[in-house]
Amino acid sequence: MTRAPRLLATRRQLRGLVDFSPDASDQLDADRILTRIVRAAADLIQARYGALIVIDAAGAVERFIHVGIDQRSAATIADPPEPGTLFRAVVDSGRTIRLNQMSDDPRSAGFPPHHPAMEGFLGVPVRSHGEVCGVLVLSNRRTGVFTLEDEELIESMAATAGITIHNARAAEEARRQQRLNRALSDVSAVLLTPQREDILDVMAERVTHVVACDLVTIVVHVDADRLRIDAARGPLSAAYEHGVLPAASSVAAHAIASGRVVSGSLTDEDTHASLAGDQDAAGPTVAVPLVAAGHAIGALCVTRVASGSDFSPSEIDAISDFVAQAGLATSLAWAREDRQHLDIIEERNRIARDLHDNVIQRLFATGMSLQAFAATDPAHAEELEQHVAEIDAAITDIRSGIFSLRTRRVKRKDRPVRRRALDVITELTPALPSAPTITFVGPVDPVVTGKLADDVIAVIREALANVAHHAQASTCAVTVAVSEREVIVSVQDDGDGIAESLGDPGGTENLAERAALHGGTFTLDQRTERGTTARWSVPRTVLSDEGPPPTGRRRSDGGTRHELPRGTSSE
Repeated sequence: MTRAPRLLATRRQLRGLVDFSPDASDQLDADRILTRIVRAAADLIQARYGALIVIDAAGAVERFIHVGIDQRSAATIADPPEPGTLFRAVVDSGRTIRLNQMSDDPRSAGFPPHHPAMEGFLGVPVRSHGEVCGVLVLSNRRTGVFTLEDEELIESMAATAGITIHNARAAEEARRQQRLNRALSDVSAVLLTPQREDILDVMAERVTHVVACDLVTIVVHVDADRLRIDAARGPLSAAYEHGVLPAASSVAAHAIASGRVVSGSLTDEDTHASLAGDQDAAGPTVAVPLVAAGHAIGALCVTRVASGSDFSPSEIDAISDFVAQAGLATSLAWAREDRQHLDIIEERNRIARDLHDNVIQRLFATGMSLQAFAATDPAHAEELEQHVAEIDAAITDIRSGIFSLRTRRVKRKDRPVRRRALDVITELTPALPSAPTITFVGPVDPVVTGKLADDVIAVIREALANVAHHAQASTCAVTVAVSEREVIVSVQDDGDGIAESLGDPGGTENLAERAALHGGTFTLDQRTERGTTARWSVPRTVLSDEGPPPTGRRRSDGGTRHELPRGTSSE
């Protein structure tokens, strides 16, 4: 008879556990399930307070669920218990701790301010696949102290909580993997599109769908001391797009240099303030080196606001997987473009051979026949000589075209100047409000070679950089023209004009010095309506050894005079 009330109470507790367990597997919301587990555990053993603290693989608090404390009181409690408390002792030992009076244990210190006074304590480790993933804590039993039967019941509840946590993590990982696969498919689709978007912008956009974040940036080196944000996406992106970051204080520089994933700050507080102003300060950042074709071309940085949580190991893994596979996709796309470029080169060489071996030889034979006929018919000799001259001119133009078709470059700097100029335009476009237009006039590639080509590219780069930094222009245009007497590079913008756009004169002095080395000039003039015109011109010299060989024109007296190619058509 004395044991009957205790047996009846235990029976009710067991029935509550059995009744609850099937329902837990039917809920999809992990937080709701875990809250029900904590509340059911508190009801089973008549505890006033209950809490479930879930930790991630790094030991950081992932979830903190509590019952028994009203919302007003809970709002005054800043954080879950810090390491070093009884909670951490349960995690470290992996064993249940049961105390009749918490004040008797020195490990009870460390609870946050405003936490309710706790007397009896029951802390049970929660395991997922054998690893401790949290602690189920109950305190202040309404009647008596916690018993061994209470401990066994709560350990059963902790097992249910462990299964729920594992299922929730598995479901979240599956959803994250789906988002990752979808994002990579989008990147691959863009790479395969002929008229594709900027791949860096696409990468940054897709990362926002893989993990929760407030800012995604792709950062590249400008020089040893500075980095530039080439692409930015997310709620904070407007303030950071095309911003310049000091390499010394940027987590991206460390990721690029080390080739590893690095966590830290996107930039220092002063740079953030200059870029974002009063916006919520950038908080935790993960930087992953972006490797394509075996080289780190930059770093992809994922950032949350200062009030946001740190990135979990699974989120960092997802970001790393995305960057690695996106880099591989980019490398394959570049390899495909190189292959297509080689096919074009082979086709051009075939056309050049056909022109040289067939067309030119037939024209040459025709010219010889006309000259022989002119010798036998003096009355029409002058007219026939004019036709021979036109045939010679056509041969000259064809030879010039053959030289343009044939490609002898192996190094980057040996590529045609037009291709190098287009690369500079592509490189500097992100720093400008709109993509510059570029026009080529005359035989640019055959004439502009060697040191002159290097200087032309340097002039285009410096002039566009000046427009980006000082002119406040909305559009600009580049023209590279080759005439019979000179080579001209002209850069026009619609900015504020000379007084406002000149800035540091060092850049314009460099342009003038480069022109002087070739015996030319550099001028910077105010345009009639708005903006400036930078004009760099140098005399055109006789073609160097890198140009096409001079072509001989036959004369009726048997002599030969040499001429330069006559290609002056616009492209």
